[in-house]
Amino acid sequence: MHLPVKHTARIPARLGLAALAIAAIGGAAGVYAATQANTSAPAGAAAPTTVAGMPPVVDASNLYSETGSSHLATAVKGDLERIYVPNLRSNDVSVIDPASMKVVDRFKVGRAPQHIVPSWDLRTLWVANNAERYDDGSLTPIDPRTGKPGTAIKVDDPYNLYFSPDGKSAIVVAEAKHRLDFRDPRTLALQYSIETPKCGGINHADFSMDGSYALFTCEFDGSLVKIDLVNRSVLGYLKLNMPATRYKDVPTLAGPGATEICSSKKGMPQDIRISPDGKRFYVADMEADGVHVVDGATFKETGFIATGVAAHGLYPSRDGKSLYVANRGSHRIHGPRNGKGSVTVIDFASGKITAQWPIPGGGSPDMGNVSVDGKSLWLSGRYDDVVYRINTETGAVAKVKVGQEPHGLTVWPLPGRYSLGHTGNLR
Repeated sequence: MHLPVKHTARIPARLGLAALAIAAIGGAAGVYAATQANTSAPAGAAAPTTVAGMPPVVDASNLYSETGSSHLATAVKGDLERIYVPNLRSNDVSVIDPASMKVVDRFKVGRAPQHIVPSWDLRTLWVANNAERYDDGSLTPIDPRTGKPGTAIKVDDPYNLYFSPDGKSAIVVAEAKHRLDFRDPRTLALQYSIETPKCGGINHADFSMDGSYALFTCEFDGSLVKIDLVNRSVLGYLKLNMPATRYKDVPTLAGPGATEICSSKKGMPQDIRISPDGKRFYVADMEADGVHVVDGATFKETGFIATGVAAHGLYPSRDGKSLYVANRGSHRIHGPRNGKGSVTVIDFASGKITAQWPIPGGGSPDMGNVSVDGKSLWLSGRYDDVVYRINTETGAVAKVKVGQEPHGLTVWPLPGRYSLGHTGNLR
């Protein structure tokens, strides 16, 4: 999230697994259930024909097959094992050694660093410095071999950064400009732009299995935009449905997980992630307190899963079976909510919630990624100036103090053949 907007927050007390499971199918939370089965493609399904230059799909039933723990690319095997954390308000990056759980370095970058993004070829980590003035943005390169920054390159309004599946373009998400700027992935020279005038707050994306299109979230319009990457055009917009009810913003006598009528007319979609079989996209929505399910081919919403207050970040497990949802528990203009942040685990195959992990003592889990071995989920604590390491078996939480307002951290190295961007969307 980038700009403050008016909204009504919902903060339940700790959410029990049973209550959330009921909510996910339209019970206590009054949300609508998925209208199609969440089934995956059968093992051995024929791989799709991909766009020219894109690496082939190895397993059509699991496009995350090459991001398993044993799939570290040769190119990254000499890189330092670090957690790189952009601190939005202190304009710097904290570097954590995961072995010692200590900050081992900290360096200044441009103004308002939002995300740290691995390049398509896995050889550079880019810090997206969004800046308070949109004509003063930049991308700072980090050498993952040394962990040291290089000279920043000025680019317009880089809220986020992605890469085309063929590796030929870096896609700078110019949020305030309502625009996607396609640039040379190494020099960042502008190649061309795609205007998205009806997508207010364009910010997060994921790509189809064959690389032909991408879906971007429109935070301030409560919608998605579908981009044709082959013909370089906008295919259409999709307004996301809001659930009938959502979680209350303060604890009440009604008890944990209490709901209220959802008065918001539009959502605040954030992160988006494709299913292992490539058929569905999951869209975290801070205003709806859950995850929308969208059919990528038809570009229609098919369901909703209630997860927790202010659903924000989405990360697949290393085996491609589960989706971790970071529920931030707060909105930007409200600040910390003390005890409302949580992580929800969704089973990709069934669409059901399998675990719910509240952040003990309060928290604001935001963006991050999963460790190489899959045993830790690393997330920034946006309004608590910490980073969380969450055990993916038990939900136990450890914390590391970092700079002011940490945002889109990345874990490095990560397994996979190439990066599509954000905080480490590898395939």
